[in-house]
Amino acid sequence: MIKQKTVSDSSDVGIIYDGDADRVIFIDEKGRFIQPDYIIAVLGLYYREKGLTGNALQDIRTSKSTTEFLEKLGYNVHIWRVGRAFATMKLREIDGVFGGELAGHYYMSDFNFADSGILASLHVLSVVKKIKAEGRTLSSLVDSIIRYSNSGELNFRLERKDDAIKALYDRFAPGSSRILDFDGYRIEYPSWWFNVRKSNTEPYLRVIAEAENDGLLEEKLSEIRKIIGRFC
Repeated sequence: MIKQKTVSDSSDVGIIYDGDADRVIFIDEKGRFIQPDYIIAVLGLYYREKGLTGNALQDIRTSKSTTEFLEKLGYNVHIWRVGRAFATMKLREIDGVFGGELAGHYYMSDFNFADSGILASLHVLSVVKKIKAEGRTLSSLVDSIIRYSNSGELNFRLERKDDAIKALYDRFAPGSSRILDFDGYRIEYPSWWFNVRKSNTEPYLRVIAEAENDGLLEEKLSEIRKIIGRFC
């Protein structure tokens, strides 16, 4: 009988590049997809090991798990718009050490503030090598980063995108603890938050939400879906 190998049989990490290798996705040793914004936190470990702390950049969709992990490492975390053109300029403006996006772009001061999937993967591999020597795995590291239930990015097909965004804002903005309005809206409460932004080229509304637990996340997503459903 021939046993089929899995990632966990022989590998510590899996790496997937896009066509031009400016983006990269990681798989842990159990074969699990790692949400790309958690890798921003892993990069924080690499740069801290090199003695580099200071400003770090994340996009408006990034998990609070990553933000809080980086802050504990001593980074001052900045949140900015989605997109390579915006991120590269912002990282340079804040003289940041590194940054990243949910889409798998990672920006680094040691690469002229630009993105490189290959360089990012080398940095992550350096972290994996270090924690392996300590008897730890990539999955255990990522699990230690994650503190909240996260929906991932959800896509809703509709034409009345602006009307739906306004309805979500009118419902959730009052009483919120913070609102970011530079790429759609990120509306935050102490126990949960969501970001809604529209595609400028397709009839899609993109939503990501995060909460302290699965029950609260499902409750808020259900309400968000009902509001968006009025405009489909």
